[in-house]
Amino acid sequence: MGNRGSELSIASVTVAYNAMGALPRHLDALSRQTRRLQEVVVVDNASSDGTGELLAERYPHVRVLKMAKNVGMAGAWAAGLAYAALEKNHDWVWTFDDDSIPAEDALEMMLRGKESLNGMQDGVGILAPIPVHGETGTIYPPLLWRQGFKRPSAKMLSTRVWFADLVIASGCMVQRRVVAEVGLPRADFFMDFFDFEYCLRARSRGFKIAVASESRLTHQIGNARQVRLPGYFRLWPNHPPWREYYMTRNLAYAIWWLYPSAVTKLFVLRHLLRHAGGVLLFGSSKISSLQNMVRGFKDGYRGNLGARVIPS
Repeated sequence: MGNRGSELSIASVTVAYNAMGALPRHLDALSRQTRRLQEVVVVDNASSDGTGELLAERYPHVRVLKMAKNVGMAGAWAAGLAYAALEKNHDWVWTFDDDSIPAEDALEMMLRGKESLNGMQDGVGILAPIPVHGETGTIYPPLLWRQGFKRPSAKMLSTRVWFADLVIASGCMVQRRVVAEVGLPRADFFMDFFDFEYCLRARSRGFKIAVASESRLTHQIGNARQVRLPGYFRLWPNHPPWREYYMTRNLAYAIWWLYPSAVTKLFVLRHLLRHAGGVLLFGSSKISSLQNMVRGFKDGYRGNLGARVIPS
């Protein structure tokens, strides 16, 4: 497909799993974009709640890729990118979770941000908005990678366009050339950190990741709630125990197998210990979550990937 004259060809790819409740708001938000999409794609991750029937009845214009089984967000993201970038040759692929709601001008603002870079836009392979928690307005900023996670400064966040190293899959745009040269996301991660691993892989191939601060996306990370202690405030995601397994496993695998160094290993151990402390203080399933973290670390260290814990 590629360029149509001077207009870039852009497709959206949304991963949906039992999403009857959330998907209409998301798809309606896509239809209201001030910059139109050339194709809207939903990867139905073996839903059993009538998601497929909803799409057929209310959204017949949507291209549905039906997975035979739940291949996780990672596998479905890979399938969607393969279809939109490699099979249909769209210039850019805008990817989502089913419950994310982009602002009406989110796509337009990302493209304007890229154009504002002028000569610095060369090599930009991934574009991202700022994800915002809907109830509190708290942002989930894209991160820098300095042999560990580093939050961007307030000055960076106030800049119209800046460069990050790690962005979440939901809301980010991936250029076709990235998929062709870097390959597809790792489906064997199943859930979590697959998007960060993909970003690290793209960065290692010389691609830039640009963040357009004027582009906003309402996004939920877990069952988030505000937690407060004296001198401490944050948004705690309160993930279910099975998510704790995949977050721990895939981070441990990436550091011990893909980007090993003494510094990064020490970072992971400290990061996981801090997170375990958060689970003990704020988590709703403390024992099960900690058990899944321990199992996840062991499997990541040993390189045991795939869908080893079934979501419940």
